[in-house]
Parts: sequence; structure tokens; C-alpha cells
Amino acid sequence: MKLILRITLYTLSTLVLLCLLVVIFGVSDEPDVAIGWTLTAEDIVRAKKILHEGAKTKPDEIGTIELSKDDITLSANYLLNLFIPSAVKIDLKNKAVRFTVTMTLPQRNIFGQYVNISFKLGNEKPTDRPRLTKFKAGALILPAKLAAFIIDTIIHNTHLNNYFILATHPLKSVDFNEQRVIITYYSTKETRMHAGNILTHNTESPELSLYQQKIIDLVNQHDPAWRLSLAELLKTTFQLALERSSAETAIKENKLAIMAVNNYVNQKEAKGFLTPPTANSISNKYYPAFLYKRADLAQHFIGSAVITASTGGEVAKVMGEEKELSDANGGSGFSFIDLTADKAGTKFGEITTSSPENALKAQKAIADIKDYTDFMPDPRDLPEHMNEEEFKTKYGSVESPIYKELSKEIDNRIANTPLYQ
Repeated sequence: MKLILRITLYTLSTLVLLCLLVVIFGVSDEPDVAIGWTLTAEDIVRAKKILHEGAKTKPDEIGTIELSKDDITLSANYLLNLFIPSAVKIDLKNKAVRFTVTMTLPQRNIFGQYVNISFKLGNEKPTDRPRLTKFKAGALILPAKLAAFIIDTIIHNTHLNNYFILATHPLKSVDFNEQRVIITYYSTKETRMHAGNILTHNTESPELSLYQQKIIDLVNQHDPAWRLSLAELLKTTFQLALERSSAETAIKENKLAIMAVNNYVNQKEAKGFLTPPTANSISNKYYPAFLYKRADLAQHFIGSAVITASTGGEVAKVMGEEKELSDANGGSGFSFIDLTADKAGTKFGEITTSSPENALKAQKAIADIKDYTDFMPDPRDLPEHMNEEEFKTKYGSVESPIYKELSKEIDNRIANTPLYQ
């Protein structure tokens, strides 16, 4: 027991020491990389395309991504600037990639305006996982093994571990040369589903808590003799989004509304993989949400909506089809009913986050919906519960004309639903 306590204290002390060293040596009034690079609309489109490149490969297939120095620089700057004004410089040399990072601090602090760190990732063989070979905080060079140990400890003992698993588990090889990085990966169906869960269950934030509290109030007042409609949850949260939004914040508020509803509707499905939500994030009462008297449709719909709002419609589309194909092979069976909910949810996520103008229009429409028929067409006449043999006999594959014809009919039903007209 004393040994465990001693190891814990040593680890905590080391973490505190690293933070102090970063503050003392890494903070400066001068940036190592100039801040102020403004991403153009074309840059953002290109960055998203690079980051979603892996979604093009179907589960259980080996995929390859080639990234140039410019690709990595653009993607790194796009990702980091989502959270804090910053700049990243990339260098490829000697089978390694070097990152030089400058992040801004709040102006009113006693230390300085910028945090400057640099680190290098490399490997001896492509099949080896890239490891930290150099770490600097300002002018201070830390031993790579010590820095790697501390960073690994932080990752593995926080919710960041979920993202670490997602990023590293599918890797088969990483090959560095002077011009580009070549990544080979193998993504399973389970990896895709875990990715969806991680991307759609963000950590707590004050803004998200406001939407979650609205849901708690609604659920606590709900009459258990009646089914809880997904329409009630969406109407309540989007009324709050409408109250809080301007043209500049509408997309962000819509994402928070969708995320809060998803965290409630799909909370049970996320248990066991994700970091548990805090006590204030969910109601102490739980009633399943329904669409057309089915809870699974509400789960499919809002799950696809939040994936689309977080990552884009193409990722949600791929995951929806692959989930149904997986169900056909030993699961509950392929269901065009579930697929309709996936597609409608994807459409919902697109119109609520595609532009500030559409976000504001969608808020007003959703805040005034009558019931779920306003955003979800009736799919109950469509085929479902088909095992793999039955699906292949009737439809062949998702590329067959008969499958595409039915898929197009589903798209038309969604397009004719009031919210999407």
C-alpha cells in the first residue's frame, strides 16, 4: 500500500514539475511561430477533407492516407485554432515529423503572452508506432522518455484516452520521408461505432449544461403514462438555441442543442466505453424517446444528427449503412426503417449547421414544430429484419439498382417532410 501511495505521489509530483517547467521556460512575450494566419474558406474545406479522409475506407478494409507537409500543417492549424488562437509549423526530416507550436495566453497574466513548445515524432521502422523523440518548452530541452512518460500518464488517466485509442488502435504502419507521411490503417466496424460515440459525447461545458438542464426540467415534468417524443426534446432545446443565438453563434448553439439531446437519448448505449457523464448532465429520471412508437428510431435519428453536426454528413451516411449491414450479419437484421432514421438525422444535422442563415431558419422552424412528422417521415412500411442472405437475395449490395431505387425513395420522403422543404 505504501509503495502504491509513493508511486502515486511521485507521478503527481512529476506532473506538477513538468507544468512548472513549461510555465517557467515555455511562456514568453515572443512567439516561435507567428500568430495570425487566417484560414480561408478553401483552407477550411481542404482541412476537413483531409481529416475525413479515413471515412472513405469501408470497415474491415486496409486504407492508406498520404499527407504532405502542407497537408499536416493545414490540418494541425485548423484543429488547434478550433480551441485557442495558435500557430503550428511542420518539418519532415530524418524519418520524423517536427511540430513547433505557439499558443496564446489570456492577455492579463503575469507570465507572458505565448506558450512555445516543440516536439518530434518518429520511428525506426514503418510498423513501429511513432514515439516522442524530442520535447522542448521554450529553450528548455526535456529528456524524451521523461516527457513521453508524463504525457502518456496524463492521456491514460483522463478522457483523452478515448481519443488516443481511436487515433492509434487502427494504425498498421506510419512511414516518414522528406516529402510526406504515409499512414496505413485498418478500421473495424467496432472502431467506427466507437468513433461515433467519442465524437458525439463531448465533455461538460457551461453552455452544454444549460441545454441539459432544459432536458432535465422537461423529463422531470413528463407524464410517465405517455411516451416521451423526440420532438419534445428537440423543440425544447431549439427554443433555447433561438433565444441565445445571433448570426455569429447560431451554428454553435444548434450543435449544443443536438449534442444535449443525443447525450440524453443515447446515454445507455455509450456506457462502458466513454468516460461517464457527470451527475448534472442527465436527469435522475429516464424515459426513452420515441419516433413512431419506436425508441430505436429516435436513437438512430439523433445519433446521425450529432455525427453530422460534429464531422459531416458523409461520415454519418457511411456509419449508418455499415451499421445496418453489420446488423444483417448476425444482428437484428438490415432495416430500411432504421436507415430512414439515419438519413433523416443526417439531413437534420446538415440543415441546422450548414450556414448561419440556415441555422437561424432551422431554429425558428424546430422551435415551432407540432410533432415528429415535421422532421421524420413515416418509414413503417419499409422492409426490415433481413439477415445477410435475405438482403443479398433481394438487394444484392448497396450498389445495386434496386437498392439505390429504394434509397432514392427514402431520400424523396425526407425531402418532402415539412422541415426540409
